[in-house]
Order: sequence, then structure tokens, then C-alpha cells
Amino acid sequence: MPQKIWSLPKPKQHLLSLLISLFAMGAATGLAFMYYYVVPENSANIAMIYILALVLISRYTTGYRYGICCSLFAVVCVNYLFTYPYFQINFTLTGYPITFVGMSAITLLTSTMTSHLSRQAIAIAEREKLLADAEKEKMRANLLRAISHDLRTPLTGIIGNSSLYLENTALLSEKEKKEIVTNIYNDSNWLLNMVENLLAVTRIKGDNLSINTSLEPVEEVIAEALQKLHKRYPDTDIQATVPEEFLLLPMDAILIEQVIINLLENAVVHSGSKAPIELTVKDLGTIVSFSIKDYGKGIPVNHPEDLFSGSSYTPSQTADGHKGMGIGLSICKTIITSHHGTLTARNHEEGAEFIFTLPKNSL
Repeated sequence: MPQKIWSLPKPKQHLLSLLISLFAMGAATGLAFMYYYVVPENSANIAMIYILALVLISRYTTGYRYGICCSLFAVVCVNYLFTYPYFQINFTLTGYPITFVGMSAITLLTSTMTSHLSRQAIAIAEREKLLADAEKEKMRANLLRAISHDLRTPLTGIIGNSSLYLENTALLSEKEKKEIVTNIYNDSNWLLNMVENLLAVTRIKGDNLSINTSLEPVEEVIAEALQKLHKRYPDTDIQATVPEEFLLLPMDAILIEQVIINLLENAVVHSGSKAPIELTVKDLGTIVSFSIKDYGKGIPVNHPEDLFSGSSYTPSQTADGHKGMGIGLSICKTIITSHHGTLTARNHEEGAEFIFTLPKNSL
């Protein structure tokens, strides 16, 4: 609440503070009349009702003036409405100066503490915003570096192989020609995949990573992703396991398909194994988890979470330098984050596993 008041223009801050003060004093007076009607012989406790109202006013208004004015109003109300002789102001009664000083002290202390807390909350929010902006800027820089690497390398391969083919057509055997054309085809496919990743990012709007979601059947999204992957890698063995119950999740189906394709393709390309890749979906109550597990050489990094930083990571022992995982995994992370989910990577005893989760309810 304080953050909202401070974020308003000053005239609106004061108007809101005035309305809060009037409402709190009116409510306290109404409660005091009800209490006095029920327990007329113990009217001393009425002051406690006004003290509670003063605490709330100090907590939810700007500055000190509203609390001080309301403390004066409260003392007058207790004196005029609930103290004999009724409907007469008489501050000469024993204890009333102390009552006024006590209410004012409570108001000042509460106002001071809440003002300090409000300033602290604003400072923390500003610092968090600066940190978030710095993180976004770092991600942009990493993505640009990854894009420049991951796009340049296949393009260089395509140009080099094309030039080799054109300049040495008469000298090349049929086997060598087929190998060159195959390399061009593979590089072109990888380049197409990169473009699809970049197009997927354009569906995420603005710095707040907002997306348009609708309820989509999990089984259909997985089937579509597997169909597209099999067109690229027809010999790949993927064992998919989904819950028997029909699962609907709020998501952008195209983006989640891209995540599944990217993670499966990483397993195909980087695992170095022909063993089946396991895609497992589990219903965990409030969230649904998607696990892609391979049985290969695992992730050769000390901190698997660094894979999602956007840097163009390629294992040193991999010959196909153009098939880095950096930009694809960074985009996966961005997509899952925009869905309010999580994406993690780890090594298991026989390979690597990537797990992402999606909430069942839109946040």
C-alpha cells in the first residue's frame, strides 16, 4: 500500500490520505458508539478504538499532518461524545492532557516508522529494477554474441562448400559432390532452425516478457513437436511418456513446441549416443514438468545453469562448431520464464537431463 501512495502524483497522494483519514475516523466513531451502547460502564476502552484507527492512518497516509490532526480529533470525540458531561468539551478533566500526548506520541512514532519503511521499500524496488535492467542488458549482449556466432558459422560453411563445389566441379568425384551438398543441406537446416528460434522470440512482447496464452492440450503440443523433429532427424528414437489424464495448460503452443524441439535437438546433436531419448511429462499438482533425458556424455560444464546465459557454448570435443547450444537454450529459458515456469539442467549417472515446468494456472 505505501508504494502505491508514493507512486501517485502529490495531489492524488494527499487526496487519498484525506479519504483514508476520514474513513478511519468515521469507522472508529461508529465502532465507539456501538461499544458504548453495549458496554456503557467501561467507556475508557473507547480510546483504544481511536488509537487503532490512528495507527492505521499513520500507516497508510503520507507524512505526519493527517495523524496529528486525527489524534486531536480523536481526543475531542472521546471528550465530547463519551465522557460526562456529554456533548460538552472539558479538557480540565484529570488525565486528558496525558491522553492527548499519548495519542500524539503513538501517531508520531507510527508515522515515522511507516515513512521510513516506505522509503526503504522504494529504495529496494528501485535497486531491484536496476538489477533487472542490468540482467536484461547482459542477456541482450549475450544473445547478440551468440547470434553473431551461430549465424556466421553455418553461413561460412555454406559459402565455403558452395565455392568449393563451383570451382572444382570437374575435379570432384560423385562421392565428394554428395558430401559437399550434404554439408550445405545440413548447414541450411541449422540456419533455418536458428531463424525459427529468433522468430519465436518476436512472439514475446516487451521487457516484461508478456505473451498471449490459451489452454492447450499437452499431448497435442508434444505430438506436433515430435513430428517436426522427426522431419529433421528421421532416424532418432524418442520415447515419449505422458499422463493418462487429459492435461490442458495455459501456454503459447508455438513457443512451447519450439522449446521441446530445441531441447530434443540438443540431446540428438550433443549426447553422442544412439540410445533412445526419453521425453517424460509428469503432473505434479499445481505444475506440470517436462523432462528430456539422454544417455550420452552429459553436460561438460561445472555449472549447467550457465548454459542458459546466452553465450554460444560448444563443447571443445565437438567437431561441428556451428551447432552450439547457447542461443537455443537462452531462448528456451526466455520462453519458459515468460510462462512463469522454470528450466534447469543437470547430469545424471548416464547422461544429461533438461527439465522445465509450467504452472497449471495463469499468473
